[in-house]
Amino acid sequence: MKNLLVMGNPGSGKTAIALGLALKFKDMGYRVGYFKPVDNGRKSASGKVPGGDAVLMKHVLDMEVPVGIISPVMAGPSYLTRFGENATNLQDIKGAYSEVARDCDIVLVEGAVYPYALAAVGLDATAMARELDAKILTVQQVEDDYSLDQALFYNRYLAGQQVPSAGTVFSNVPRPLLAKTEGVFRPAMEEDGFNITGIIPSRPEISSPTVEEYRERLGGEVLVGQEKMGRLVEDVVVGAMTMESALSYLRRAANKAVVMGGDRSDLALAALETHTSVLILTGGLYPDVRVLARAGEKGVPVILTYQDTYTVIEMVSHLSRHLKPNDKVGIAIAKENVEQYCDYQSVLESLA
Repeated sequence: MKNLLVMGNPGSGKTAIALGLALKFKDMGYRVGYFKPVDNGRKSASGKVPGGDAVLMKHVLDMEVPVGIISPVMAGPSYLTRFGENATNLQDIKGAYSEVARDCDIVLVEGAVYPYALAAVGLDATAMARELDAKILTVQQVEDDYSLDQALFYNRYLAGQQVPSAGTVFSNVPRPLLAKTEGVFRPAMEEDGFNITGIIPSRPEISSPTVEEYRERLGGEVLVGQEKMGRLVEDVVVGAMTMESALSYLRRAANKAVVMGGDRSDLALAALETHTSVLILTGGLYPDVRVLARAGEKGVPVILTYQDTYTVIEMVSHLSRHLKPNDKVGIAIAKENVEQYCDYQSVLESLA
């Protein structure tokens, strides 16, 4: 039995990497299973629904075991107030793992929401790797130079804990940072003795959330554009500028969500003349009928929410795309990314 634990922070793309690797290994003739020992016990800040990854992987890999076995333990941010004895939870996890791993050659184990989550009860990523005899593949989202620092920090920690590593994948790398990731990040990692197993460019089709995911996160009401809820949102703009500077400012971002008070009809109409994916109107203020009419003509959804603008920005600031079983395009891209940009063969060899 070969076990690979995929570890990363929220939004790093660890589920997509696990999915791509699982599909590739399956194509190579291996019997592949998926296991997520600890899932977030409530809807996360990123909008992820508990158990969603298990549902996705059960569908894609045609797994026969129930979702509750694939992801046996739920533990949200306040888990210590109701979490059982460590031994009991570990026993549940090992029992569930045995059911998942039965008749499998490789099991992809996805880490919890953070690598350090549940360290207080000995169920963090490194502890899980030891208990399940798994190597760890670190997935690191690239946003800036701190991303390299974080990747080095995690790898040094794993080395200090004597937990074997299968390498690091830099994922969701913005196009402007690709050359830096290859020319600066890779040498820095290799100089420390750490293996880079992939550098994956960011692709909106798999990394950007949809308008529907924004609606789900905010619990808002769709006033118009229900048929366009699958549009991608690549940026968020707060409509707090004056009309004089509005157009030039709004034109800088494409496929954006524009967040503003419902009483800013002038700004809403200006936003609709640019590449806008959705208007999010805050404060429960219904817009002028002209805004809804123009949004309908442009095919731009309008979402009304009763939270204030600051709260809305806080809620959507970490929103990320989450693959679903019916997302054939996203699933295909996850596999394609692994095939094109990851040294999956070296990952496989590291498990031998």
